[in-house]
Amino acid sequence: MEYVVPRPENAGQTKELALSTQEAVPGLLRKRDSSRPLKILSFSSLFPNPIQPTHGIFLQHRLAHLAKVPGVEVRMVAPVPFLPSAMRRIERYGAYVDVPSKSAPSGIQTRHPRYPVIPKIGMTVAPALMAAALLPEIRRIRAEGFDFDVIDAYYLYPDGVAAALIAKAMRRPLLLTAFGTDVNLLPTFATVRPQVLWAVRQSVAVTCVCRALADRLVELGIERDKTDVILHGVDLDLFHPPSDRAELRRNLKFERPTLLSVGHLIERKGHGFVIDAMRNLPGVDLVIAGSGPLDSALRQRAERMGVADRVRFVGNVNQGTLAGLMGAADALVLCSDREGLANVLVEAMACGTPVAATPVWGSPEAVQDWHAGVLLADRSSAAVVEGVRELLGHRRDRQRTRAWAEQFSWPDAARRHATHAFAAI
Repeated sequence: MEYVVPRPENAGQTKELALSTQEAVPGLLRKRDSSRPLKILSFSSLFPNPIQPTHGIFLQHRLAHLAKVPGVEVRMVAPVPFLPSAMRRIERYGAYVDVPSKSAPSGIQTRHPRYPVIPKIGMTVAPALMAAALLPEIRRIRAEGFDFDVIDAYYLYPDGVAAALIAKAMRRPLLLTAFGTDVNLLPTFATVRPQVLWAVRQSVAVTCVCRALADRLVELGIERDKTDVILHGVDLDLFHPPSDRAELRRNLKFERPTLLSVGHLIERKGHGFVIDAMRNLPGVDLVIAGSGPLDSALRQRAERMGVADRVRFVGNVNQGTLAGLMGAADALVLCSDREGLANVLVEAMACGTPVAATPVWGSPEAVQDWHAGVLLADRSSAAVVEGVRELLGHRRDRQRTRAWAEQFSWPDAARRHATHAFAAI
């Protein structure tokens, strides 16, 4: 039997994207034995692996807490791309070659099966390719004894659509979670939107990390009752105010007011606006944490702006080092053009550091308290200057900044997510 997903080939026409299954037959989902734990098979390509330990680290935190909910057992399928041999020499793709088939971050048993990727031309068929490649592995997981009750997929495209195809084949209910660009960018493509909407309608619910994403799904045609907002949490034990901030600043050589900009070095994160703002923020230093394709261009930009002596690039850092940088900084600046709910905002606040953020998507939901920081007027260097001057000129109470962040709780998020998983069956 075939299950088909409609997608527009061009205006006014429809072509079918099919995945053959033997198990996608009409019938009731099986009933769970209530005497045993609810078995959740989580699914996302946005999950760390031993070669990329910080890739999607927020999802590792979320699932680690989900696994601690009483009556729940979690396993993870975190697929990685299988690329043509010529592409494996490209730095951004080469790391996938060395990812092992299994790992156990935070004690979560995880499989890393491969799925084919066709760059540039494969966007439309990516979910079907992923589902077809992963279905045998997921059947193997069940045959080995993990007879899961629900599939729990994160990021709607291609992961969520692939998970919907697999859930249909395996006759299991599907729970989805939206993070950001899977709602605020990808559905703008004509070939993607109907697939995303189809997957969400197959699910029992779709949780969103901020209200803005849920509202956008409703605008796209999803019923409000199908959505729920579960804000990202923060590891409050890892991200906390330093015990001796003055000593930490000395060790880090933070001798003047210091800003922190964190994220992949790509245009979307807006590091360039912060660098440009430094010309009008004399006596202020900037630390940029992250790596990416714009590394060289951003360094050159700092040189052109005449601020290179006040801008420090520290590359990728682990979570412990990041917490130290956040606790020592005077403000974190985030100039993204779109986000779901940016983890770095709540992490910085948990360290007692106020933030200045562009007013996009979930950021206004995170920065609602005076002690949390400021929302920038717009995405420009002038707005960064204005926001930073406000934070440095009217110092926030760092303890109250931390108190605001404490509402972003991973245990609470996990319990609410587990409620949807239990309801699914």
